Amino acid sequence: MTLDPQTVISLGNMGSAAALCFSAMGSAIGIGFAGMAAVGAWKRCFAQNKAAPFMLAVFVGAPITQTFYGMIVMMKLMDLAKAGGAFPALLMWGLLGGLAIGASAVMQGRIAAGASDALADTGQGFTNYLMALGIVESVAIFVMVFILVFA
Repeated sequence: MTLDPQTVISLGNMGSAAALCFSAMGSAIGIGFAGMAAVGAWKRCFAQNKAAPFMLAVFVGAPITQTFYGMIVMMKLMDLAKAGGAFPALLMWGLLGGLAIGASAVMQGRIAAGASDALADTGQGFTNYLMALGIVESVAIFVMVFILVFA
């Protein structure tokens, strides 16, 4: 069975949509984890009449970057689909890449939740916590770069 060019482009674009959607879902979940922990840490600080560190907002926002990486992958896959790329490959690049980038965001949110709790209690370690967030972010960056190079 032969598919017309528009159908091939449409099917290829499904991978593009998957890259963005799965990345964004991971970001939303990660931000949710980090946000809940930050709110709890701030509440604990207020209850103890202690200054609530605004720096926790950095942890809450950290997983949003994976949505941006998913958008970059989406644009690359859309260009490949328009050029007539093989839609099964584009679909898999988008699905698997989006899931990997999204998983990085989820885990970054979990790390950020722990970092929020620790920073609120001790007031120390911000740079150390950022390093942990950066390491898990590297996974998303690597996936994005590999897709940009090899897709």
